[in-house]
Amino acid sequence: MTTGEVLWALRAECPIPARLSPHADRAQQWLLGLLPELGLPLDDDALHRLARSGFARYAGRLYPDATEADLRVLTALFTWFFLVDDACDGPDRLAPEQIRALRSGTLALLHDGPRSQHSGLTGPLRRLLVLAWREPRHRMPARWRLRFTDAVGRHLDGTWREAVNKEAGRRPGVAEYVELRRATSAAEVSYPLMEFVSGRPLPETVYHHPLLRQIARTGNDLLSWYNDLASLERDRATAGGHNLVLAMQTEWGVPPEVAVDRMAERWRESMRLFVALRAAVPSFGPALDEAVTDHLDGVADAVRGTIEWTLESGRYPTGEEGPLVAAACGGRGPS
Repeated sequence: MTTGEVLWALRAECPIPARLSPHADRAQQWLLGLLPELGLPLDDDALHRLARSGFARYAGRLYPDATEADLRVLTALFTWFFLVDDACDGPDRLAPEQIRALRSGTLALLHDGPRSQHSGLTGPLRRLLVLAWREPRHRMPARWRLRFTDAVGRHLDGTWREAVNKEAGRRPGVAEYVELRRATSAAEVSYPLMEFVSGRPLPETVYHHPLLRQIARTGNDLLSWYNDLASLERDRATAGGHNLVLAMQTEWGVPPEVAVDRMAERWRESMRLFVALRAAVPSFGPALDEAVTDHLDGVADAVRGTIEWTLESGRYPTGEEGPLVAAACGGRGPS
């Protein structure tokens, strides 16, 4: 089968139902009106690419029960992360030291609020994060804000480590890549946002329960590997081996079609594990079980939502959003 056929076959085998917020398309229109106001010099072509990418629909698939106001917040956050991803991963990507500066500036803003100033985060990219972070910062407790900020820090640290590999021409093996991909995917950033939507943040002991962490990691793998399949052709040119299919080819010395087949089978095995792990979650008591269910459903929505959005978004396989990157970062990007 071709890679596209594999993507559709895995979608057909996914047992998680697809969901979508009724507010998604209105949130997308709101986003298209917002970004020029933040100083992004978007022409008609750039706005068309943003519309085709459908970041609001991605947020709407992961958080289908969010209010329209909250979905706008989530859409802004998703857009920020995608612009950062493109800035760090495109052909004109930021250097590792620029990514470190971006990480420092981002964490300073998340920790200290909009009054913080850091040379690593400036221009429209900073203004977008200030806007997106305002409501979660005011509404959520300190322990949740720290959990979210720590997840962002790990994600950007993974992005930096990948950039270091690329600069050195170092291609990771399979085990190393799987672990690194768990950071670069930003899935761990999306999980605390479920609690922002529900308004019921889990206690630390529950959120970090070994079984819930294993479910979160497995869900992360499922959505990350699916994305790797969708971006495979682009990654051959730009990712320096940072794609699970490419890592399998390098380590195992197999042709591309064999690596795709083996990756698909690994995805199926992980989906079977995901279903079994969810069924094994115990009761945490009547005061917490509803919030735990929301969390588990959210991890599942992240997997199925990524599948649906990947197949409907204009972002794949063309990857035409590169010109948005320099504009978002204020020209050449953070320094």
